[in-house]
Amino acid sequence: MGQHKKRKSVEQPKRGEVLVAIVQRALDLSYAREQHWYRIPVENVEKRLKERFPPQWLALYQTKAFGGEAYAVNYYAHVERISIVTRRELFPDEPQDAKAERRYYKLELGEMVRLPRPILSRRLRRIVFIPTTLEKFSNAVEINDLYDESPLEDKLWAAMKRLGITAERQDYVRAGESSYALDFAIYCAKGNIDIETDGDRWHIDTEKSRADNRRDNDLETAGWRTLRFTSQQIREELEPYCVETVRENINNLGGLEEPGQFMPRKIHPQAAQGIYQPTLFEARPEYDATQNDLELDDDEIWRLATDD
Repeated sequence: MGQHKKRKSVEQPKRGEVLVAIVQRALDLSYAREQHWYRIPVENVEKRLKERFPPQWLALYQTKAFGGEAYAVNYYAHVERISIVTRRELFPDEPQDAKAERRYYKLELGEMVRLPRPILSRRLRRIVFIPTTLEKFSNAVEINDLYDESPLEDKLWAAMKRLGITAERQDYVRAGESSYALDFAIYCAKGNIDIETDGDRWHIDTEKSRADNRRDNDLETAGWRTLRFTSQQIREELEPYCVETVRENINNLGGLEEPGQFMPRKIHPQAAQGIYQPTLFEARPEYDATQNDLELDDDEIWRLATDD
């Protein structure tokens, strides 16, 4: 029975088609482009990817070390073979210390292909893993188009985009002593908005409700306003209630604050007719290639980003 479940999760075509993963050093990009492999710690796969592994394709999200290619997905490759190896096997010339026996999935890759148009991050954010579908990857304009967490989130995301509302999906923020993953993070002039689409569970699960109460209080203290929508509200009242509530809260908080824009932008109902088009490629913040991220090995980035 256990083997049957494992085989089923691996073979679902929509659940393991493309994995977008971080690369933040030129050396690691060269391994992928020239030696045709990429590594992921086994414990990170078991903790974060679960049924979204193994992927058929690997795409690489480059961080600030890459200058004009930074904060974007520029390359992808077909995954030809996957094996489990130790760090000692990957890097035999490294000192054989305690890390030498750490286990990795080694993804052996075909030729790296450059996308005709990069998939950019509007806010220059750091991501580690985004499992997605080939359809979403092929059609994505920006990083937030890639997320494949739930149909409800996709439906709300599409409706907000039609209204010209920019948001960050699955964004991690620090509040109090904890780090929280937000379904949608919206940054406004006079505060920020956290949108959650798990309203059904929030009302039904008492233990979850208590945890979310602490979470919401931490976020509120840090300047976040939380909006929760149930699946019924998203299915039946998407435009008149859910999106309108988001729009009103954005405007009450002084409008959207967006990279490259000098003035906050308020959202008007007529934008849904296509009047507003986000200027994703027109103005992005300058890259800063001097910060300490350049000195961090990808293993450290994975650890920092996947710690609960």
